[in-house]
Amino acid sequence: MKKLFFIFTLWLMAYSLHATPLLHNVFNRQAVSLNGKWHYIVDPYENGYYNYRRSAYDTWGPNLNPGVTAYFQNAKARDKSERCEYNFEKAETMTIPSSWSTQEEKLFWYEGVVWFQRNFKHVKKEAHRTYLYFGAVNYEAHVYVNGKKVGIHIGGFTPFNFDITDFLNENGENFVIVKVDNSRKAEAVPTLSTDWWNHGGITREVKLIDVPEVHIKDYRFKLDNKDLNQVLAEIKVNGVNKATAVEVAIPALKWKETINTNAEGFASFTFKNKKLKLWTPEEPHLYEVSLKVGQDQLRDKIGFRSITTRDGQILLNGSPYQLKGISVHEENPIGGRRNYSETDARQIFQWAKDLNANFLRLAHYPHNEYMPRLADELGFLLWEEIPVYWTIQWENPETLANAQQQLSEVIFRDKNRASVIIWSVANETPVSDERTKFLTNLTKTVRTLDDSRLISAAMEVSQHHSSGAKVIDDPFGEVVDIISFNQYHGWYGGDIDDFKDIKWQIKYNKPVIVSEWGGGALAGYHADAETIWSEEFQANLYKKTLEGIDNIPNLAGFTPWVLCDFRSPRRPLADIQDMWNRKGIIGEGGLKKQAFYILSNYYKAKTDNPSQ
Repeated sequence: MKKLFFIFTLWLMAYSLHATPLLHNVFNRQAVSLNGKWHYIVDPYENGYYNYRRSAYDTWGPNLNPGVTAYFQNAKARDKSERCEYNFEKAETMTIPSSWSTQEEKLFWYEGVVWFQRNFKHVKKEAHRTYLYFGAVNYEAHVYVNGKKVGIHIGGFTPFNFDITDFLNENGENFVIVKVDNSRKAEAVPTLSTDWWNHGGITREVKLIDVPEVHIKDYRFKLDNKDLNQVLAEIKVNGVNKATAVEVAIPALKWKETINTNAEGFASFTFKNKKLKLWTPEEPHLYEVSLKVGQDQLRDKIGFRSITTRDGQILLNGSPYQLKGISVHEENPIGGRRNYSETDARQIFQWAKDLNANFLRLAHYPHNEYMPRLADELGFLLWEEIPVYWTIQWENPETLANAQQQLSEVIFRDKNRASVIIWSVANETPVSDERTKFLTNLTKTVRTLDDSRLISAAMEVSQHHSSGAKVIDDPFGEVVDIISFNQYHGWYGGDIDDFKDIKWQIKYNKPVIVSEWGGGALAGYHADAETIWSEEFQANLYKKTLEGIDNIPNLAGFTPWVLCDFRSPRRPLADIQDMWNRKGIIGEGGLKKQAFYILSNYYKAKTDNPSQ
């Protein structure tokens, strides 16, 4: 068995720009929340980071003094004659987690640097390490504790942490400052142009976590695809230089065992149980798993399931399974803010349940951890994606490294979640040799880190010049496990009434997911079915599409675009869009449109009569 934890550590050390390799299952560790009010200073010229010669203050070392305008020092004027051109104590506050565009009207359109600061009390514990954890910061974060830089993280949707033990003050009085920059960049992932709002800020939870010097750094449990009674497991212990005993137990299976690691703290093992209850959306059975080494004990709830393909079908636990899905952005239509909380996630899943769905495509970036955790509990399958979106710098090795980092971090976080069945590496990327090589490198990253899930990407459709057939022959289809594509017949061209007569030419004999289809409507705007932007138009498009979608070969499911309206600067049409993408079947304010009920009834019929 591959020693995946060493590979994970190598990836994260290589690409996280000084971030400490991630602690696994931060979600269930004892933590001190740093959510709440943080002071902030808007800094469009990066005055708090560079001097007027564009030299970064945090590279000056001992030559830096409190008189210099370096915001990360959190300096105060020591007497009435000393100049200090900022003061966090007098600055405004913002609630964290949040995006600044939806908390402060004056920052609605702002893209650039904002500094965040808060004080915290934390006393060092003997023989313990203290980690500072961020669920996500969009997009580039420079983190300082007590005036000293602890690290950088680049990427707006994945977690990172730093070991700050040696940066803490002995008296327990501390402060943290984060320089957040959401500037769009050509070399970034995503790049300059997207079709969603560029929310800036500390957008997910912030925590302090104490662990003993010897602690469980990582673990993984997965069902053996070749033997559905057997579980494969791995454990990584930190802070050891000799073989170490780890107690592992699954009480519901009456299984307990002591596993001995090697000198590097790694162990792999298997166990079999013919009474193992497999996880499905219909019966999302979770087992409590307990791990203990020394003074460190950790628990998790894990479901065991297999996901494979055969003869153009997706198999869940060895049996063909139909995906009744919907695409989802991490944005709440009630206010247009970023989702980040358990309450937000439960609302999304309640809407999905009302829709009679069993599958969510989390687009176009990793969503917050409550989503896969609750999907495990509530019984939903998930597609997770990184923001390799439209066109990025395919030949730039730093861009590839950034994409690999984001992919590695979301896999690391969610590898024990039964709900996650697909890693998607891209959306609507134009075909070229450079692009296909780039995406193929991403699939190699996935297969190195996780061989228990399927790989896909949302591709594009072309049209045969003479027959008019819809053609999917993207060369990347050779690499992925599932052929997925976005099509908008009846919205971006094509007669809605013709959809049932379309001929589909799909080059690959693999399962197919239609990852996007649909059209826009303003909630509450009513007219006849020919009038664009009306609920009736959108409902008719859904009705006509559903009448013909089963004609697509090897169709395993689809995820119409999209569950809820969401903000987008690309959508300026006054009185209709008003900077919202209106393709949601739930509108701004949470109002369900007519198309919601068309799709809900279709999925209910499929549930009641699967052979239909």
